[in-house]
Order: sequence, then C-alpha cells, then structure tokens
Amino acid sequence: MASSHDYNPGPQIAHAGGINLGTPDLERSLWFYRDLLGMEVVAQSDGVAYLRGYQELVHHSLVLTQQAEAKVNTYSFRVKRPEDVELFHQQLTAAEVETVELPAGHETGRGTAIRFLIPGGEHPIELYYDIDKPLAPPELRSKLPTNSSRRRGWGVRRLDHLNVQTSPSTVNQAEGWLREALGFKRREFVMVPQAPQTVMASWLSVTHQSHDIAIGISPDETNGRFHHVAFNIENYSDILRITDEIKDLDIEFGHGPGKHGIGQAMYLYIHDPGSGHRVELYSGGYDIMDPDFAEIEWKLPAVEWGQTWYGNLLDVGPGAKFLETMPSAGLKA
Repeated sequence: MASSHDYNPGPQIAHAGGINLGTPDLERSLWFYRDLLGMEVVAQSDGVAYLRGYQELVHHSLVLTQQAEAKVNTYSFRVKRPEDVELFHQQLTAAEVETVELPAGHETGRGTAIRFLIPGGEHPIELYYDIDKPLAPPELRSKLPTNSSRRRGWGVRRLDHLNVQTSPSTVNQAEGWLREALGFKRREFVMVPQAPQTVMASWLSVTHQSHDIAIGISPDETNGRFHHVAFNIENYSDILRITDEIKDLDIEFGHGPGKHGIGQAMYLYIHDPGSGHRVELYSGGYDIMDPDFAEIEWKLPAVEWGQTWYGNLLDVGPGAKFLETMPSAGLKA
C-alpha cells in the first residue's frame, strides 16, 4: 500500500469564486449591488468595479464592467492549491481544450489565472488561486473578524452559485465534462421527459452546498447562455423584507418569494436595473456532509415540488420570461 505521503488527488476546484458582468449602465448597476444589496466596492477604475459581500474576506466576487452589451464576460472558480492552476492548464492542454493564460492583475487583486470555454457549453471559465484579502476602510469595518465589512443594505453575505444553460444537443457533453474534468459532483438532476437520455437540468457542487453551479438546457437552443447568479442572504425574513421594499423601487421583479425543493433554499429572483442580468437572492438550503451522498433524480410530477416547494410555481412554459437568458463572451473577449 502506498504511503499517505505519496497520495496526490490532482487539481481540484475549491468553490465558485466570481463572475464578471458586463453592464451598459455601470452607475445604475452599482446602485443596485452597492447601495441596495450592501456589497462593498473594493476597487474601481476605468469603467470596472470590484465588489464583495460582507462575509467575503477576499478582494472580490463580483466584477462590473461598463460595456455596450449586457453579457457575462467570465465565470470564475478558485482552486484548492496554487499549483492547481498550472495542473489544470496541463490537463486542458492535453485534452486539446484551448486555454488562455492570464497574468496577475488581469483582474485587480487576483493572481495568475487560466481561461477556457466549457466543451459543449462554451461558457468562459477562469480558474485562479491567488487573491488579495484587503481590509475594508475603517468606516465600513466590522468588529467581527470573520466579516470583511459591516452588514449593510439587504445584506449580501457572499456569492452562492452560478446558473448557466446550453443547447439540448450539447448539454450532456457540458454537464459530463464539468464532472469528469473539473470534479463537480452531481447532486440533483432532471432528465427531459420526452428524451430521458438528455439532461434537462443538473445541480453540481464541490462543496457542502447542493450546487456551486447548475447547468440546464437553453430554450432557444443556443450555447453559452447565462440564467442567473445567486447571492447568499442570511435569513428567510430578509428575503421577505426585500420583497416588500422592491415594490417602491424601479427594479424588475422576477419570481418569488418561495422555497425550492431542489436545494431547499428560499429564493427571490430580481433583475439588475443597469444590465437586466437576473439575480437570485438565496437563503437557507441543506448541507451535504456524507462523502457517499447519492445523486437524486426528480421526475414528473414531483419535479414541480423541486422547482417550488412553496410559493407560486415558476413559470417555465413556452415563452415564459423566467426562461429568458443572457449571452456569455467568447474565449478572448
């Protein structure tokens, strides 16, 4: 038997680390994320702002980029060890996945990274390890050392998960690649009833959460689509308070409040008024502690409970606004 000192699990993903959202109206988006959601602007220059939630000790999890088109520029994941960036680069190159090397500082406060497109999904992914951990300015600093700043506004704690979509013809490839190449574990999933070999939606994680990323089929049969980014909110009551307050604000209301059966968290979907990007405010959810947790398949008619355990059912019929998605950038955008 090999010594435990010889064991090397290979490169691994630690968690969902960030998202770079292109917005045609940066000031309006900043008002939404900074003033309403209470995120801290850690740095801002040349039409780019870096923000974090009040329990994120790292430099940022959200990048807002002023640009003509509202699209997702990148989806980022932090790896577990500094060497994992290079090890993933080697694996991707060996698998003939085109990869771009990014120097330290490509995103302010972040170290070297690599970028590639998910095979089949065509979503631009960045992997990194090194990231600064700046203190908040004194006027925002919390007395709690586990908080990067005081809780303000609607109280976004951290980025929770990403939700993307791709075409029915490529979704199996993309979802399988996330599991096989990046090590995500399928936690819950739904197959297309009329085509039971095709994934309709899959919730995947590498952490204790039910999902760090979810991927499903795009209704308009295109690749590289973005459905929403979720930010974690501490309490159910906070979700209800936000629901009440947005009625007095010029913000597009999406769906909720309600509770998902899949993931078991309370949700509220709203839209960034500067860009139209969909944002889920997400509270609660179950934790996965068992190393042998068995993936769970949802089938009709119970899948309706998976979508909404309580609250109004999500409208997922033909032409439903909840099915609308936003584009992602290419590899070298």
